[in-house]
Amino acid sequence: NSVSFCKGYKRMNKFYVTTPIYYVNSYPHLGHVYTTIIADTVARYKRQRGSEVFFLTGTDEHGEKLERAAAARDLTPQAFVDEIAGEYKRTWAQLDIAYDDFIRTTEPRHEEVVAQLWRRLRDQGDIYSAPYEGLYCVACESFYLEKDLLPGNLCPDHKRPVEKVSEEGYFFRLSKYEQPLLDLYARCPDFIEPTKRMNEVRTFVQSGLKDLSVSRSSFKWGVPVPDAPGHVIYVWIDALTNYFSALQKPAVRQAFWGTAEQPQAIHLVGKEITRFHAVYWPAMLMAAGLPVPRKIVAHGWWTVDGEKMSKTLGNVVDPRTLAEDLS
Repeated sequence: NSVSFCKGYKRMNKFYVTTPIYYVNSYPHLGHVYTTIIADTVARYKRQRGSEVFFLTGTDEHGEKLERAAAARDLTPQAFVDEIAGEYKRTWAQLDIAYDDFIRTTEPRHEEVVAQLWRRLRDQGDIYSAPYEGLYCVACESFYLEKDLLPGNLCPDHKRPVEKVSEEGYFFRLSKYEQPLLDLYARCPDFIEPTKRMNEVRTFVQSGLKDLSVSRSSFKWGVPVPDAPGHVIYVWIDALTNYFSALQKPAVRQAFWGTAEQPQAIHLVGKEITRFHAVYWPAMLMAAGLPVPRKIVAHGWWTVDGEKMSKTLGNVVDPRTLAEDLS
Protein backbone atom coordinates (compact mmCIF):
# COMPACT_ATOMS: atom_id res chain seq x y z
CA ASN A 1 0.00 0.00 0.00
CA SER A 2 1.12 3.56 -0.62
CA VAL A 3 2.10 5.68 2.37
CA SER A 4 -0.29 8.58 2.93
CA PHE A 5 0.76 11.86 4.50
CA CYS A 6 -0.90 13.80 7.26
CA LYS A 7 -1.44 17.54 7.37
CA GLY A 8 1.80 19.49 7.25
CA TYR A 9 4.03 16.57 6.21
CA LYS A 10 6.07 16.71 3.03
CA ARG A 11 6.56 13.86 0.59
CA MET A 12 9.51 11.60 1.53
CA ASN A 13 12.66 11.40 -0.59
CA LYS A 14 14.16 8.64 1.57
CA PHE A 15 12.61 5.49 3.00
CA TYR A 16 13.45 4.07 6.44
CA VAL A 17 11.76 0.84 7.49
CA THR A 18 12.38 -1.21 10.64
CA THR A 19 11.35 -4.51 12.16
CA PRO A 20 11.09 -4.80 15.93
CA ILE A 21 14.39 -5.79 17.43
CA TYR A 22 13.77 -9.37 18.47
CA TYR A 23 14.18 -10.51 22.05
CA VAL A 24 16.91 -13.13 22.24
CA ASN A 25 15.50 -15.42 24.92
CA SER A 26 15.30 -18.16 22.29
CA TYR A 27 15.72 -18.87 18.58
CA PRO A 28 13.69 -17.08 15.86
CA HIS A 29 10.25 -18.44 15.00
CA LEU A 30 7.74 -17.98 12.20
CA GLY A 31 6.27 -14.80 13.74
CA HIS A 32 9.65 -13.07 13.55
CA VAL A 33 10.10 -14.21 9.96
CA TYR A 34 6.70 -12.82 9.02
CA THR A 35 7.52 -9.24 10.07
CA THR A 36 11.00 -9.41 8.59
CA ILE A 37 9.84 -10.68 5.20
CA ILE A 38 7.25 -7.88 5.04
CA ALA A 39 9.96 -5.30 5.74
CA ASP A 40 12.33 -6.91 3.23
CA THR A 41 9.63 -6.98 0.54
CA VAL A 42 8.74 -3.31 1.04
CA ALA A 43 12.43 -2.31 1.08
CA ARG A 44 13.10 -4.21 -2.17
CA TYR A 45 10.06 -2.59 -3.83
CA LYS A 46 11.16 0.90 -2.78
CA ARG A 47 14.70 0.30 -4.04
CA GLN A 48 13.33 -0.84 -7.41
CA ARG A 49 11.27 2.35 -7.56
CA GLY A 50 14.41 4.43 -7.11
CA SER A 51 14.10 5.46 -3.46
CA GLU A 52 17.02 5.69 -1.07
CA VAL A 53 16.25 2.92 1.39
CA PHE A 54 17.53 1.97 4.82
CA PHE A 55 16.19 -1.30 6.26
CA LEU A 56 17.03 -2.04 9.90
CA THR A 57 16.55 -5.15 11.97
CA GLY A 58 18.34 -6.50 15.04
CA THR A 59 18.14 -7.97 18.51
CA ASP A 60 17.05 -6.78 21.95
CA GLU A 61 19.60 -8.22 24.39
CA HIS A 62 19.06 -6.78 27.87
CA GLY A 63 16.67 -7.50 30.73
CA GLU A 64 15.92 -9.74 33.65
CA LYS A 65 14.51 -12.54 31.52
CA LEU A 66 17.80 -12.88 29.66
CA GLU A 67 19.81 -12.71 32.86
CA ARG A 68 17.75 -15.63 34.22
CA ALA A 69 17.89 -17.59 30.95
CA ALA A 70 21.67 -17.31 30.85
CA ALA A 71 22.00 -18.42 34.48
CA ALA A 72 19.79 -21.46 33.76
CA ARG A 73 22.33 -22.57 31.15
CA ASP A 74 25.33 -21.64 33.30
CA LEU A 75 26.38 -18.97 30.79
CA THR A 76 27.24 -15.32 31.17
CA PRO A 77 24.51 -13.04 29.78
CA GLN A 78 26.87 -11.85 27.04
CA ALA A 79 27.72 -15.38 25.93
CA PHE A 80 24.03 -16.27 25.90
CA VAL A 81 22.94 -13.29 23.79
CA ASP A 82 25.90 -13.72 21.41
CA GLU A 83 24.71 -17.25 20.67
CA ILE A 84 21.08 -16.32 20.00
CA ALA A 85 21.87 -13.16 18.04
CA GLY A 86 24.06 -15.31 15.82
CA GLU A 87 21.10 -17.60 15.16
CA TYR A 88 19.02 -14.62 14.00
CA LYS A 89 21.75 -13.54 11.60
CA ARG A 90 22.09 -17.07 10.22
CA THR A 91 18.33 -17.33 9.76
CA TRP A 92 18.11 -14.03 7.86
CA ALA A 93 21.03 -15.14 5.67
CA GLN A 94 19.26 -18.44 4.94
CA LEU A 95 16.11 -16.52 3.94
CA ASP A 96 18.09 -13.97 1.88
CA ILE A 97 16.87 -11.00 3.93
CA ALA A 98 18.60 -7.92 2.46
CA TYR A 99 18.81 -5.65 5.52
CA ASP A 100 21.14 -2.63 5.57
CA ASP A 101 22.08 -2.97 9.24
CA PHE A 102 21.63 -5.37 12.13
CA ILE A 103 21.66 -3.53 15.48
CA ARG A 104 22.36 -5.26 18.79
CA THR A 105 21.50 -3.43 22.01
CA THR A 106 24.69 -4.69 23.66
CA GLU A 107 26.81 -2.79 21.12
CA PRO A 108 28.66 0.29 22.44
CA ARG A 109 27.28 2.43 19.57
CA HIS A 110 23.78 1.76 20.89
CA GLU A 111 24.48 2.00 24.62
CA GLU A 112 26.15 5.40 24.13
CA VAL A 113 23.05 6.86 22.49
CA VAL A 114 20.76 5.37 25.17
CA ALA A 115 22.84 7.06 27.88
CA GLN A 116 22.78 10.35 25.95
CA LEU A 117 19.00 10.22 25.63
CA TRP A 118 18.65 9.44 29.35
CA ARG A 119 20.80 12.43 30.34
CA ARG A 120 18.84 14.69 28.02
CA LEU A 121 15.50 13.68 29.54
CA ARG A 122 16.87 13.78 33.10
CA ASP A 123 18.53 17.19 32.74
CA GLN A 124 15.31 18.81 31.53
CA GLY A 125 13.29 17.29 34.36
CA ASP A 126 11.40 14.59 32.45
CA ILE A 127 13.05 11.80 34.45
CA TYR A 128 12.84 11.81 38.25
CA SER A 129 13.47 9.42 41.15
CA ALA A 130 10.68 7.86 43.26
CA PRO A 131 9.75 4.57 44.96
CA TYR A 132 7.69 2.13 42.91
CA GLU A 133 5.58 -0.97 43.49
CA GLY A 134 3.84 -2.85 40.72
CA LEU A 135 2.89 -6.19 39.17
CA TYR A 136 5.56 -7.21 36.68
CA CYS A 137 5.72 -9.94 34.03
CA VAL A 138 9.31 -11.01 33.50
CA ALA A 139 8.43 -12.77 30.21
CA CYS A 140 7.20 -9.61 28.46
CA GLU A 141 9.19 -7.10 30.55
CA SER A 142 6.03 -5.16 31.32
CA PHE A 143 4.08 -3.90 34.33
CA TYR A 144 0.34 -4.60 34.62
CA LEU A 145 -2.59 -3.26 36.59
CA GLU A 146 -4.49 -5.93 38.51
CA LYS A 147 -7.61 -5.32 36.40
CA ASP A 148 -5.67 -6.24 33.23
CA LEU A 149 -4.56 -9.67 34.51
CA LEU A 150 -6.22 -13.03 34.00
CA PRO A 151 -7.67 -14.88 37.01
CA GLY A 152 -4.92 -16.03 39.32
CA ASN A 153 -2.82 -12.89 38.57
CA LEU A 154 -1.64 -14.34 35.27
CA CYS A 155 -0.09 -12.30 32.46
CA PRO A 156 -2.68 -12.07 29.63
CA ASP A 157 -0.03 -12.85 26.99
CA HIS A 158 2.16 -15.47 28.63
CA LYS A 159 -0.32 -17.08 31.05
CA ARG A 160 2.30 -16.98 33.81
CA PRO A 161 2.02 -15.42 37.29
CA VAL A 162 3.25 -11.85 37.56
CA GLU A 163 5.62 -10.80 40.31
CA LYS A 164 5.20 -7.95 42.78
CA VAL A 165 8.15 -5.58 42.37
CA SER A 166 8.99 -2.93 44.95
CA GLU A 167 12.09 -0.77 44.58
CA GLU A 168 13.42 2.77 44.34
CA GLY A 169 13.62 3.77 40.71
CA TYR A 170 13.32 6.43 38.06
CA PHE A 171 10.22 7.58 36.19
CA PHE A 172 9.60 9.28 32.85
CA ARG A 173 6.95 12.03 32.92
CA LEU A 174 4.71 10.29 30.41
CA SER A 175 1.64 12.07 31.79
CA LYS A 176 3.08 15.38 30.55
CA TYR A 177 2.76 14.17 26.96
CA GLU A 178 -0.86 13.00 27.04
CA GLN A 179 -2.21 16.01 25.11
CA PRO A 180 0.74 16.24 22.68
CA LEU A 181 0.15 12.58 21.77
CA LEU A 182 -3.56 13.14 21.24
CA ASP A 183 -2.70 16.15 19.08
CA LEU A 184 -0.36 13.95 17.03
CA TYR A 185 -3.08 11.33 16.48
CA ALA A 186 -5.56 14.05 15.45
CA ARG A 187 -3.12 15.64 13.03
CA CYS A 188 -2.02 12.27 11.62
CA PRO A 189 -4.95 9.84 11.69
CA ASP A 190 -2.81 7.27 9.86
CA PHE A 191 0.07 7.49 12.36
CA ILE A 192 -0.96 4.01 13.53
CA GLU A 193 -2.32 1.42 11.12
CA PRO A 194 -4.65 -0.39 10.90
CA THR A 195 -7.37 1.96 12.16
CA LYS A 196 -8.40 -0.54 14.85
CA ARG A 197 -4.99 -0.16 16.52
CA MET A 198 -5.17 3.63 16.29
CA ASN A 199 -8.53 3.56 18.03
CA GLU A 200 -7.18 1.31 20.79
CA VAL A 201 -4.17 3.54 21.38
CA ARG A 202 -6.18 6.75 21.34
CA THR A 203 -8.63 5.29 23.88
CA PHE A 204 -5.72 4.22 26.09
CA VAL A 205 -4.21 7.71 26.06
CA GLN A 206 -7.56 9.44 26.56
CA SER A 207 -8.13 7.33 29.68
CA GLY A 208 -5.17 9.11 31.27
CA LEU A 209 -1.44 8.42 31.23
CA LYS A 210 0.60 7.67 34.32
CA ASP A 211 4.31 8.31 34.57
CA LEU A 212 6.38 5.35 33.36
CA SER A 213 8.87 3.36 35.43
CA VAL A 214 12.10 3.46 33.42
CA SER A 215 14.76 1.83 35.60
CA ARG A 216 15.33 -1.34 37.60
CA SER A 217 17.69 -2.17 40.46
CA SER A 218 16.76 -5.84 41.05
CA PHE A 219 19.04 -7.12 38.26
CA LYS A 220 22.21 -5.93 36.53
CA TRP A 221 21.98 -6.96 32.87
CA GLY A 222 21.19 -3.67 31.17
CA VAL A 223 22.55 -0.25 30.23
CA PRO A 224 23.66 1.44 33.49
CA VAL A 225 21.69 4.53 34.51
CA PRO A 226 24.14 7.44 34.20
CA ASP A 227 25.34 8.69 37.61
CA ALA A 228 23.18 6.17 39.52
CA PRO A 229 25.16 3.06 40.50
CA GLY A 230 23.05 -0.07 40.93
CA HIS A 231 20.33 0.99 38.48
CA VAL A 232 19.89 -0.13 34.87
CA ILE A 233 17.74 1.52 32.23
CA TYR A 234 14.40 -0.22 31.72
CA VAL A 235 14.40 -2.38 28.63
CA TRP A 236 11.75 -0.37 26.77
CA ILE A 237 13.75 2.87 26.76
CA ASP A 238 16.83 0.86 25.89
CA ALA A 239 15.18 -1.23 23.18
CA LEU A 240 13.15 1.51 21.50
CA THR A 241 16.17 3.76 21.11
CA ASN A 242 17.69 1.28 18.63
CA TYR A 243 15.74 2.84 15.76
CA PHE A 244 17.54 6.11 16.35
CA SER A 245 20.94 4.84 17.57
CA ALA A 246 21.51 2.77 14.40
CA LEU A 247 21.46 5.97 12.33
CA GLN A 248 23.97 8.02 14.31
CA LYS A 249 27.19 6.64 12.78
CA PRO A 250 28.25 7.23 10.10
CA ALA A 251 26.71 10.70 10.01
CA VAL A 252 25.35 10.22 6.49
CA ARG A 253 22.75 7.83 7.94
CA GLN A 254 21.15 10.53 10.09
CA ALA A 255 19.16 11.92 7.16
CA PHE A 256 17.06 8.74 7.16
CA TRP A 257 15.44 9.72 10.48
CA GLY A 258 13.92 12.80 8.85
CA THR A 259 12.66 16.06 10.31
CA ALA A 260 9.51 17.32 12.02
CA GLU A 261 8.15 18.32 8.58
CA GLN A 262 9.39 15.19 6.86
CA PRO A 263 9.49 12.22 9.28
CA GLN A 264 10.65 9.01 7.69
CA ALA A 265 10.76 6.09 10.13
CA ILE A 266 8.17 3.39 9.50
CA HIS A 267 8.11 0.81 12.30
CA LEU A 268 6.60 -2.62 11.62
CA VAL A 269 5.55 -4.30 14.89
CA GLY A 270 3.33 -7.04 16.29
CA LYS A 271 0.12 -5.79 17.86
CA GLU A 272 1.21 -6.68 21.41
CA ILE A 273 3.91 -3.97 21.38
CA THR A 274 1.86 -1.25 19.68
CA ARG A 275 1.49 0.74 22.88
CA PHE A 276 5.24 0.91 23.46
CA HIS A 277 5.86 2.16 19.92
CA ALA A 278 2.85 4.43 19.53
CA VAL A 279 2.75 5.97 23.03
CA TYR A 280 6.02 5.61 24.95
CA TRP A 281 8.40 6.03 22.02
CA PRO A 282 6.90 9.19 20.45
CA ALA A 283 6.50 10.71 23.92
CA MET A 284 10.21 10.17 24.63
CA LEU A 285 11.13 11.65 21.26
CA MET A 286 8.92 14.67 21.88
CA ALA A 287 10.57 15.15 25.26
CA ALA A 288 14.00 15.00 23.64
CA GLY A 289 13.03 17.46 20.92
CA LEU A 290 13.42 14.86 18.17
CA PRO A 291 11.08 14.07 15.24
CA VAL A 292 8.58 11.29 15.86
CA PRO A 293 8.27 8.33 13.44
CA ARG A 294 6.20 8.65 10.29
CA LYS A 295 4.08 5.57 10.95
CA ILE A 296 3.55 2.54 13.19
CA VAL A 297 2.16 -0.52 11.36
CA ALA A 298 0.91 -3.19 13.77
CA HIS A 299 0.09 -6.63 12.40
CA GLY A 300 -1.68 -9.52 14.09
CA TRP A 301 -0.27 -12.74 15.53
CA TRP A 302 0.53 -16.12 14.10
CA THR A 303 -1.39 -18.55 16.28
CA VAL A 304 -1.22 -22.25 17.15
CA ASP A 305 -4.46 -23.85 18.37
CA GLY A 306 -5.84 -20.36 19.00
CA GLU A 307 -2.87 -19.21 21.10
CA LYS A 308 -0.30 -16.60 20.09
CA MET A 309 2.90 -18.18 18.79
CA SER A 310 5.39 -17.45 21.55
CA LYS A 311 8.85 -18.59 22.57
CA THR A 312 7.75 -18.35 26.19
CA LEU A 313 4.74 -20.61 25.60
CA GLY A 314 6.86 -22.96 23.48
CA ASN A 315 4.31 -23.33 20.65
CA VAL A 316 6.56 -22.06 17.86
CA VAL A 317 7.31 -23.13 14.30
CA ASP A 318 10.97 -23.22 13.25
CA PRO A 319 11.34 -21.15 10.06
CA ARG A 320 14.67 -22.73 9.19
CA THR A 321 13.07 -26.17 8.91
CA LEU A 322 10.34 -24.72 6.69
CA ALA A 323 12.93 -22.99 4.50
CA GLU A 324 14.82 -26.27 4.05
CA ASP A 325 11.61 -28.06 3.12
CA LEU A 326 10.72 -25.41 0.53
CA SER A 327 14.18 -24.92 -0.98
